[in-house]
Amino acid sequence: MKSIFFHSILIPVFLIFIISGCKDLNKANNYSDPFVPEANDEYFQEIGNDIGLRFVHSIGDDELTNIIESSCGGAAFLDYDQDGYIDLYVTSGTWKEKLSQGEKPEVIPTNRLFRNNGDGTFEDVTKKSRTGGPWYSMGVSIGDFDNDGYPDIFLSNYGPNVLLRNNGNGTFRDVTKEANVAGKNECSVGSVWVDFNNDSFLDLYVGNYLTFDPEYKYYYAPDGFPGPLAYESEKDYLYRNNGNGTFTDVTMEVGIDDIDGRAMGVGAFDYNDDGFMDIYVANDHTMNYLWHNEGGKHFIDRGIFSGTAFSQAGEATVSMSVDFADFDNDGLVDMFLSDDTYCSLYKNIGGGVFADQANPSGISMMAAPFVGWSSCFFDYDNDGDQDIYMTNGALKHLYGQEDQLFENDGTSKFKDVSKTLGKYFIQAHIGRGACMSDYDNDGDLDIFIVNINSPSIFLRNNKGNQNNWIILNLKGTKSNRDAFGAKVKIEYKGEKQVAQKRSTAGYLSQNDPRMHFGIGAADIIDKIEIRWPSGTIQVLENIKPNQILNIKEP
Repeated sequence: MKSIFFHSILIPVFLIFIISGCKDLNKANNYSDPFVPEANDEYFQEIGNDIGLRFVHSIGDDELTNIIESSCGGAAFLDYDQDGYIDLYVTSGTWKEKLSQGEKPEVIPTNRLFRNNGDGTFEDVTKKSRTGGPWYSMGVSIGDFDNDGYPDIFLSNYGPNVLLRNNGNGTFRDVTKEANVAGKNECSVGSVWVDFNNDSFLDLYVGNYLTFDPEYKYYYAPDGFPGPLAYESEKDYLYRNNGNGTFTDVTMEVGIDDIDGRAMGVGAFDYNDDGFMDIYVANDHTMNYLWHNEGGKHFIDRGIFSGTAFSQAGEATVSMSVDFADFDNDGLVDMFLSDDTYCSLYKNIGGGVFADQANPSGISMMAAPFVGWSSCFFDYDNDGDQDIYMTNGALKHLYGQEDQLFENDGTSKFKDVSKTLGKYFIQAHIGRGACMSDYDNDGDLDIFIVNINSPSIFLRNNKGNQNNWIILNLKGTKSNRDAFGAKVKIEYKGEKQVAQKRSTAGYLSQNDPRMHFGIGAADIIDKIEIRWPSGTIQVLENIKPNQILNIKEP
C-alpha cells in the first residue's frame, strides 16, 4: 500500500474537529427540525444535516488500529415502504471485543435506516424498523429475495452476516438462521444479489476478506498496522435461493474455487450478453476474478483471459470497488475499478475481452495522487453519457483526501471537474462507500457519502435537471421482482444508450433501485427496449421525457 503522507499536511482543522466531535453529533437534539434549504449556486450542495440525514460513522475505536476498521462503511438507497420515495440505509462499525482497542462507549454505534418523508426531509426509523442491530457491518446490499414486493437487506459483517426480511409494514425480521446465509464467522466485505440461474429468485454472492488475527503485530511502524497479505484469505460463498425462504451453499458445486482472493467490492453484470449474469470480484492485493456464468450451471474464472484480472501495468492492485456502464455508448457494457494507484477503465471490445483505457482516457493521472474507494458511474448532468464519482481517503490512517468527479466529454475522455461543482470537493474527508439516488424525484442524481469515523455527507444535485431525463422503475413478474439483469436500450434524436440493471455499485453500497437516463435536449424518446432476465422483450415508443415511468414485465 503506497504512502500518501503528503495529504496529511493538507487536512483542514475542521476535519480534526468533526472527528473529535462524533459522539456529540450522534445526538439528534443538537439539531433543529429537518427542513429543505433553498438551492444555492453550487452544482452539488451539502444539505444532509438540514434534511435529517444525520449520521456519524464509527469504526468502533478512537484511532484506526487495524485493517478491519479501515475497510468498513457502506450505504444503500431503497424504497423499503414502497411509497415512491427513496429511503436510505447506512452501515457502521461498532465497539467489538478483541478488535477495538479503545474503551467501550456508553452509547453503542449502530446501523441506521432513514425514511424519506416525501417532502425533501428524512426521519430516523432505525428503532421502529428494528434494523440497527449489534453488528459490525462492512457493507449492505438490497434485494427482494422472496419476490413479495418489498426489498430486503443483507449485511456483510465482521462476524456472522445478517439477512433482514422486510415484513411490508415498516419493520424487518432477522431471518439469517432459517435462510442459512450467516457464513462461518468470516469477515465479509462486498456482496451482490444476482439471479445466476434465471429461475426468478435472487441468489447471493458474498465476498469474504481475510482471517484477522488481533495478536499479529509484525509490521512496519509508520504503516500503522499489518496489511492484507499478513493474514490468510477467506473463501467467497455463492448461495442459491431455493425459492422457499432458504438458501443452499453451491460455491464448490458451481466451480467457484476462490484460492487466494481477499474480496473487497463485488458486482454482477452480463459482460458477453449471453443472457446470464456474470460476477466480478475486486480482490485486495491479489488478482481479480471474472466468474463467467456458463448457462446458470457452472462458473469459470475468465479474469486473465478477459484482461480484467490485473491493472494496465500487469499488477494485482489494491482493488476496492467495481461498477458497470456503457461509458462510450457503443452498446457494450464496460467496467471501472478503483484502487490505490491509477485505477482501471476496462473498455469492452467484444468477444469477452476488455482493454484498460484508464490512461488514454485521462483518468489515471487524475486518480494517481489519491486512494480510490467507492467508484460509481452516473450521468450527473443528464447529457447522455456516463460520468464517474470516486470517494478517496487514506488506507491506514484517518487522513482525508478530496473526492473526485470525472466528467465524460463524449469522446472517451474524462476530465476532473470536482472543484467547480461545490465547496465539498475542496474539503478532505476519509471516504469509503457512496451511493446515488434521485431522492427528491426531480430528475437528477444526488449523492450520499460514508466517511469513516466521521459525519457522512449528502450532496443535493441542484442543476442536473436542466437537461431532460427519464427514470424507469422496473418490476419483474416472470423475472426476479427487482429485475436485476434486465438490459435496457433507449433511442432518441439519433442517439442510443444501453444499460443493465445492477444490484450493488461502488464500494459496499447500492444505488437508487430505479434506472436513470439523461437525454440532453431531446424532447421525445423514440424507443425504449427492455430485455427482461426471463428473455421477454418489451418495447415502448414515443415516450415523453422528464417522468418516472413504472414498467411491469408483461
